[in-house]
Amino acid sequence: MEQEIKLTVTSTERLDLTQSKWLSDLRAKPIEQRRMLTSYYDTPDWRLLKDGVFLRLRKSGDQWLQTVKTNGQVKDGLHQREEWETPLNSAEFDLALLRQTPLRPVIEDEGAWAQVDAIFVTDFEREIWQLRLSDGTEVEFAYDVGEVRTLDKNTPIHEIELELVSGDVEQLQQLAEQLKKDWNLKPAKLSKAALGYRLNNAPMPDGN
Repeated sequence: MEQEIKLTVTSTERLDLTQSKWLSDLRAKPIEQRRMLTSYYDTPDWRLLKDGVFLRLRKSGDQWLQTVKTNGQVKDGLHQREEWETPLNSAEFDLALLRQTPLRPVIEDEGAWAQVDAIFVTDFEREIWQLRLSDGTEVEFAYDVGEVRTLDKNTPIHEIELELVSGDVEQLQQLAEQLKKDWNLKPAKLSKAALGYRLNNAPMPDGN
């Protein structure tokens, strides 16, 4: 179960997070910088979206990852959903592992799976901070700047993701509240996947 809080950066200017002493004091490891290039997949009739499943193939640095997520639920920027993520040796899906996820009915429908193709991409720079809070709760803090794009449309990405690695989700929420005060952030209701589907005028379910 993935639990993360997404916060939209309202400023168009890039944040310098290192200027925050209290945030720097929580950092448990050196800051990482990665380019994240991700393709999201569906059929022309939005079979995966209608089934409440998201499929993506991401290149993070030199590592390929396949990820399946469910719709889950969103409240005050806290996104809770099931997630299956697997490292790959190349940009080819591991069908045996995908069959262990909610994608199985689509894969076993040969006609549907044959239509699955990339429909949009996200391309952004990610600044990663590994945080350890006072009670021992561990959080991955990701600052993302880039865009979501289709063949003929794009929309910016400028957000912070706080993912609970271990510990108390209430501590995660308290961290988010402090960040919102310091940088005038707002809860993000839409995931990057939802932004991409909206660019494609896909029939989004209520709450996405």
